[in-house]
Amino acid sequence: MSRRALALLVGLFSGSLLAAECPPLLQGELQQLRSKEHIDLCQRFAGKPLVVVNTASNCGFTPQFKGLEALYQRYKDQGLEVLGVPSDDFKQEADNSEDTAKVCFVNYGVTFAMSEPQVISGDDAIPLFRELAAQTSAPRWNFYKYVVGRDGKVIASFSSLTKPDEADLIKAVEQAIASQP
Repeated sequence: MSRRALALLVGLFSGSLLAAECPPLLQGELQQLRSKEHIDLCQRFAGKPLVVVNTASNCGFTPQFKGLEALYQRYKDQGLEVLGVPSDDFKQEADNSEDTAKVCFVNYGVTFAMSEPQVISGDDAIPLFRELAAQTSAPRWNFYKYVVGRDGKVIASFSSLTKPDEADLIKAVEQAIASQP
């Protein structure tokens, strides 16, 4: 067997091993907000505790960005990641990505990962939100929060009414941090 053929086989085998190690929830990628770069969900979040939240720039819950950023800052040194996924599914997202980015980054100082706006509910939902819904339930409104353990399984989900600093959400985040991959 030639070196090239052997290298190809090793590459294919390694790739399938990586795919097998990546939980279904994290298989895929999303374009970063205000960037041409993409977030490889598996590469960025596999093995880490994660909070996923669908966001909207023009919602009454938009000030929760401040609490989500505080949550991220409080626990990021323990490995916590936060992923914000803007969506216009509930007709409250800005008309363009620049306005969305301004709300997130300028108005609220968000430093955690944010994607470009996505479809997060119904038949056209992106794979990430289809899997979140399969494990728990689909978001019923903006700022629905999912706490995911290091193994890629949802530990708990919280409605829009749950603020990022509420005891139940904090308890779930700490459980995710303590979880094993």
